[in-house]
Amino acid sequence: MKKQSFVDEAHVVATSGSGGDGRVSFRREKFVERGGPDGGDGGRGGDVIFVANSNLNTLLDFRYRRLLKAESGQPGGGRGKDGPAGKTATVPVPVGTVIYEDDSEAGTPVADLSLDGQSWTAARGGRGGWGNSHFATPTRQAPDFAKPGLAGQTRSLRLCLKLIADVGLLGLPNAGKSTLLRRISAARPAVANYPFTTLVPSLGVVERDLRRFVVADLPGLIEGSSDGIGLGDRFLRHVERTRVLVHVLDVGTAHLTKEDPIRDYETIRNELKNYQPELLERAELLVLNKIDLISDRESLSITIGKIPIEKHRIFTISGATGEGVPQLINGMLQALDEVAEGAESET
Repeated sequence: MKKQSFVDEAHVVATSGSGGDGRVSFRREKFVERGGPDGGDGGRGGDVIFVANSNLNTLLDFRYRRLLKAESGQPGGGRGKDGPAGKTATVPVPVGTVIYEDDSEAGTPVADLSLDGQSWTAARGGRGGWGNSHFATPTRQAPDFAKPGLAGQTRSLRLCLKLIADVGLLGLPNAGKSTLLRRISAARPAVANYPFTTLVPSLGVVERDLRRFVVADLPGLIEGSSDGIGLGDRFLRHVERTRVLVHVLDVGTAHLTKEDPIRDYETIRNELKNYQPELLERAELLVLNKIDLISDRESLSITIGKIPIEKHRIFTISGATGEGVPQLINGMLQALDEVAEGAESET
């Protein structure tokens, strides 16, 4: 089985560099009497800085790199020479990384890097110590002491990645989300006829009429996910940053087993409500998938008739054959345009 390379949570320890010590030194030159103190200052310690990078999409690197350490400053030298500052440790993370104190509950984060290039200083380097030249006075002309550099900071942090996508595909296991993503993009998530085929979120880029948008296949949602059942609520957080939600229902299998597919939709909605009620206000599309398994399309019309049309935009598709998929992509684009227009009107 192919090893999964997507990691959306990591624990790290960030340690900034200590400041260099100040130098005790006196000027010693021929024909120069009473040269006086000339000890230089120690260099400042390097910082540890997280920077959001749009080219990254996983926290996998931090599975093998838990200690993030910056360089310490160098001690000062004679003849008034200050020590070099320590090199800052710049740590790239995916856009959408939220950072918490490691010993805190999932409450207010200390940083939320949601924009490309956005940065946050996790640990500041210690200040360098003063050399003895700083302590010379008219009454103390030859100070024989200097200040040591200050120690750096150490912080234990928890990194959580919340994917940023334009459209999120929601649905119970085997609803056909992965097949749909393969159909509309170049992404190749695993597809098989058993539950929880997709164990990690998958991202795909959809192109239509010179426009591009990102679609995420969000796995692991079943009844009770918000309470830790199944794969738990681990992937519910990825829903937070999708602009449009697409609920994918398996009406084909439901038709063969005489089950009500609308109940699946209500199950997912209930899990979103339990996790974060505000998610119910997101723009959403309802997709009735696997219609290629239904020979009697009249029964499909009966299913559609159970849905309040004025509230939902409904699309009937087959991810396997491609039937109805172009209309769905157009519907996604229209929903994204409406969300953008709504955001502009609010500002």
